[in-house]
Amino acid sequence: MNENPSPSRKRIPATSRGARALLVCGLFAVFLPALHAAWFKPAPDFSNYDVPLHEQIINRIKAKILARLGEGRNPHDRYFIIPFAYQNRGNDPEFSHSFLSVIRVLADGKPSKLTASLKKRTYLDRHFEAFTISWLPQDFMTNPNLCVFQGTGSRIFASRNTCPVSVGRNHTLDETIQLAVNARNAVCMWGPYEITKQGFDLGVKRMRLLDGGSIKYRADDRLYRKDKIAINCFHAIAGLDELYPNGGLFGTGFKMWGVNGTARVLIEYKDKASLKGFLLEPVNQKKDRFGFVYVPARNSRHYYDPFQKSSAYRK
Repeated sequence: MNENPSPSRKRIPATSRGARALLVCGLFAVFLPALHAAWFKPAPDFSNYDVPLHEQIINRIKAKILARLGEGRNPHDRYFIIPFAYQNRGNDPEFSHSFLSVIRVLADGKPSKLTASLKKRTYLDRHFEAFTISWLPQDFMTNPNLCVFQGTGSRIFASRNTCPVSVGRNHTLDETIQLAVNARNAVCMWGPYEITKQGFDLGVKRMRLLDGGSIKYRADDRLYRKDKIAINCFHAIAGLDELYPNGGLFGTGFKMWGVNGTARVLIEYKDKASLKGFLLEPVNQKKDRFGFVYVPARNSRHYYDPFQKSSAYRK
């Protein structure tokens, strides 16, 4: 009889088995939260499925702000921001966008000096002004083909990007949501968050800068932003006091688009010293997300939903 055990039947030392067990347990602990979120993520809410997406979003904004105002008299002006993003399943930069709506609710029973160029509107006896910063090429509604990176190595080396600089235009919220619907994108909404008058004034200042025509649009704005030649949608809403920050891989803004881009803007609003204090309530850029996801049919299981809370739309 051969007393030497065959290679295939060698015993594994207890220490090795223990190390493997610890490794397996460690990996399981790391990936369990993500697996749990994926397995138990609730399906989108279909109660408003037949309501157009733009109407769903407006209704949510109205309900949230009215709840904040309460039923009593509003003795002074109140200001709110609603950050947004949209993206496709692959989070491709050509199909991603960051934008921001700003609302001023006027005080009840007091004459208010209205903001020049903004229309006074009324909803349920509440008077308000609103505008949206949604910076895109001027002709994007009819030519939604965005050049982001073009040329070998252009994602890393800005000088190799041959995408042209375009005339830019601030698009309305209606137009922007229609772009998302056309592309069947997932739309993310945060807030509304209450802000100070100084925060509102910074938003108006940025709107004026964009509407003035001196700055153009370019998705990859690394070589153009510093001299205020051209900026992208992310930087149009970031750094309301200056065209800041870089962010992203190697400071290029890489992957700073769509939901990631707007989330990065919210981090800046919270943490940047010159902007601290303009948000009047806590902001959690991850937990505060509410999504609107395109679903082709009520019984369809084929849809892109990256959110923990979402509403389905079809038009």
